[in-house]
Amino acid sequence: MELKVFTLPSCSTCPLAKTIASEVARRLNITYKEVDLASEEGMREAKTYDIMSTPSIVVDEEVIFRGQLVSRERLEQEVRKRIEKWVERASKEHMQPT
Repeated sequence: MELKVFTLPSCSTCPLAKTIASEVARRLNITYKEVDLASEEGMREAKTYDIMSTPSIVVDEEVIFRGQLVSRERLEQEVRKRIEKWVERASKEHMQPT
């Protein structure tokens, strides 16, 4: 599972969003990636999620926040929900007879 935060150098709330996202990722032991929309590669990736504002956060290929700063607690809660769904899905697939 990966947590991505989309940022811009001119975004005043992005530094705090990056700090919060990296702490949540480290705490939950998931991959963290910062995507800079000022780069060509970052813009291409943002287009795949239809992201046009920062900070935006994607978890497990799902945009969960667009253009807003969220608290550490709220982000952690949303990520935990997705981890639980992922674990549930994986355990169901594992228990399917072959």
